[in-house]
Amino acid sequence: MEAARVDSWLWAIRVYKTRSAATTACRAGHVRVNGDKVKAAQQIRVGDELRIRIAGFDRILIVRQLLVKRVGAPVAALAYDDRTPEREPQAALGLRDRGAGRPTKRERRDIDRLRGRNDDHLS
Repeated sequence: MEAARVDSWLWAIRVYKTRSAATTACRAGHVRVNGDKVKAAQQIRVGDELRIRIAGFDRILIVRQLLVKRVGAPVAALAYDDRTPEREPQAALGLRDRGAGRPTKRERRDIDRLRGRNDDHLS
């Protein structure tokens, strides 16, 4: 096998849960092969670089093996080389539980302080 469909390959290596989800991502422009946006039927070959936008971050994969059938996770991990850079952990700043109501004045000041918006210059 020389080439495989990009949506089928992404589904086979378990990037997306369904092939239709992989197809939708290609249609939305979230998948790039060697820097170009692709359609779901685009053929990929060994050595191609894929950039997949998932949850606001790019995942960079290099094709090492072509698969068209879904395989187990250990086998799927051998089919690509993951070159995704490490993400810095982001803390959830000033998030309140849904339905908690409006923050009190003290809570609002604490939230502003966490977000780095001090009102020291106003007083």
